[in-house]
Amino acid sequence: MPANILNLPDFKVQRVEEADHDYHVYADVSNPPSVCTACGSDRLIGHGRNEQVIRDLPTHGKRLAICVDTRRWRCQSCGKTFMEALPAVNAKREMTDRLVRWIGQQSLKRTFASIADDTGLDEKTIRNIFRDYINELEQQFRFETPTWMGIDEIHIINKSRCVVSNIQNNTIVDMLHNRNKDTVSKYLSRMPNRDKVQYVAMDMWMPYRDAVQAALPEATIVIDKFHVVRMANDAMEKARKGLRAELTLKQKRGLMHDRFVMLKRKRDLSDEERLNLDGWTKNYPALGEAYRLKEDFFGVYEAKSPEDAARLFEAWRDGIPAEIRAYYADLIRAFTNWQPFILNYFEHPVTNAYTESLNCLIRVMNRLGRGYSFEALRAKILYTEGAHKHTLSRPKLERRRGPERKVAEPTAGYAMLGGVMPFGKALPMPRRRGPGDAHPHEPPGPPKNYGADMATLIELLQSGRL
Repeated sequence: MPANILNLPDFKVQRVEEADHDYHVYADVSNPPSVCTACGSDRLIGHGRNEQVIRDLPTHGKRLAICVDTRRWRCQSCGKTFMEALPAVNAKREMTDRLVRWIGQQSLKRTFASIADDTGLDEKTIRNIFRDYINELEQQFRFETPTWMGIDEIHIINKSRCVVSNIQNNTIVDMLHNRNKDTVSKYLSRMPNRDKVQYVAMDMWMPYRDAVQAALPEATIVIDKFHVVRMANDAMEKARKGLRAELTLKQKRGLMHDRFVMLKRKRDLSDEERLNLDGWTKNYPALGEAYRLKEDFFGVYEAKSPEDAARLFEAWRDGIPAEIRAYYADLIRAFTNWQPFILNYFEHPVTNAYTESLNCLIRVMNRLGRGYSFEALRAKILYTEGAHKHTLSRPKLERRRGPERKVAEPTAGYAMLGGVMPFGKALPMPRRRGPGDAHPHEPPGPPKNYGADMATLIELLQSGRL
């Protein structure tokens, strides 16, 4: 075994003992103290020894412990005693700095139990290191406040969580441990530069609305189109299920298989699907009426203005037959109660649709990483290396517009770009750069971080690197 197995210049390896699962490396400190830590005197004498066991990175598939024969020193000038410092050792734990850093990085990729097995540490210790590492990452990564913000939720690890996204950049900014009003309000209130937020897309969850109105009073709330039209499909499903009582067992099975046909837009149906749909709607007029109402409601979102959308909705609502109305009652009530925020979409078509694909991604990650805590899953999504979307904080240099100097044109016609400029017209000349102008070689500012890119996260998951 080479004497430099540690690759730590501050330690002098004396011997190495190898067991089935471990290496024990016996070492001394290479540079003992030369002056007293209290008074600075160089009159030091030895005052005993104490062996310390320091955990280090696993090596060659085995756990590694450094057994350091640490000396105690006494100052003859002031009488103080002190232990010699152990370089490269974490101040909070009896392990090397590089092991602490490695555990933090591995905790985003692996379960705490597997890391504990590789290092010989307690799983609780791994969890504590992970939490410290996440606190460091949160200080290191400062995500830009979105101009177009998305607020959605996802149900994972037995609870509904709030997901905050940057709609313009298709990135995830944060995940909150629940979706309660207090939690969301506190998060938005602490958000830096929150006055930058112009639009917030959300579903029809009142705590979200109240939190945004309290913390972001200047932002425009837009109810996500996806959540509204989904209620029309839900109503179609209720109508389909309501019909089953009248059917034979064979017909019920056929209706169940054709449910996706009834949820599709009519313009997207294949010829075979149109034939199946015609069979059901002609034989069961109530089902046909429910499908027509679903399609007509989708047509509301083809309006060109909020006023047109409101008129189309009122006409659609007033035309619902009494026998069908119960199926669409939830949609009618939701649209009526949230109408101002729903109609904002027709002036500001902001949608959370991409976040819905992210929610599917998070569920897959949760299934693959059984045993993850919410904190571990959140950190894995937000801080995975290489998943962030960046841009320079300052755009590339453009010529500054300023006063133009003019010079007289030559006495003959002046050909320019295939044309002839009329005689006597002055030509614009570039203005000289002044002391206040940006230098073309001035380095850009630090890059802006917009959060974890959803497309990159999906790619990393599909390739097995997440």
